[in-house]
Amino acid sequence: MNVFRLAGDLSHLVAIIILILKISKSRSCAGISGKSQVLFALVFTTRYLDLFMVFISLYNTVMKVVFLGLSYITIYLIYVRFRNTFDSENDSFRVEFLLIPVIGLSFLENYAFTPLEILWTFSIFLESVAIMPQLFMITKTGEAESITTHYLFFLGLYRALYIANWVWRYHTEDFVDQIAVVSGVVQTIFYCDFFYLYVTKVLRGREKMTLPIPV
Repeated sequence: MNVFRLAGDLSHLVAIIILILKISKSRSCAGISGKSQVLFALVFTTRYLDLFMVFISLYNTVMKVVFLGLSYITIYLIYVRFRNTFDSENDSFRVEFLLIPVIGLSFLENYAFTPLEILWTFSIFLESVAIMPQLFMITKTGEAESITTHYLFFLGLYRALYIANWVWRYHTEDFVDQIAVVSGVVQTIFYCDFFYLYVTKVLRGREKMTLPIPV
C-alpha cells in the first residue's frame, strides 16, 4: 500500500458514489450507459472471485465487498428502479466487440493457465475498455451533464493514480505487473481527450459539456 493506491481507490469510490447519487437524486439515469455499468460489474465479479478464499487484509476485503455491492446497486437503479428513464437508443455500443477480443487475450496472455487467473486477467483487460460504451454514448448525443463528467473525471483520475502507484512500486519494491500496467495505460489514454475538455469547459461553470460528434 502507498498513498497513490489509496488515493486511487478513493477516487474510484468517489466516482461510483457520484454516479449513484446523481441517479438517485434526479430519479433518472439519462445520459448513463447501462452497458458500461454491466461491464464494470462483470469486472468486479470476475476479479473478486477469491473474496472468500484468500484474505489479504481487512481493507482489501472491505473494498472488494463495497465495489461489488455498489456496482450491482447501480445496475439495479438503471435497469429496474428507473428503467423508464434509461436511454437505450443511444446506449447502442456493440459490447461483443469488446468481450470477444478480451476473452481471447485472457487465454493467450496470463500468469497461470488456471480458471481464477484467467478470470482475473479477463477483468484487467475488460476494465481497460469498459468505459467505451459510456464515452460512445456521450459522443453520440454530443453532450453530457456536468455530474456525469465529474464521474468520468474521478474514474480517469483513479487510473492515473494507479499508474503512479505502479511507478512507485517499481522503484521501491522492484515489482511490475505487466498485464495491469499495459491495461491501465490503455484505459488512461481513453480519458486524455476527455480530461482536456473537462478542465477547459466543465470547470469554467458550464452545466453541460458538449463533445464533437464524429462525421
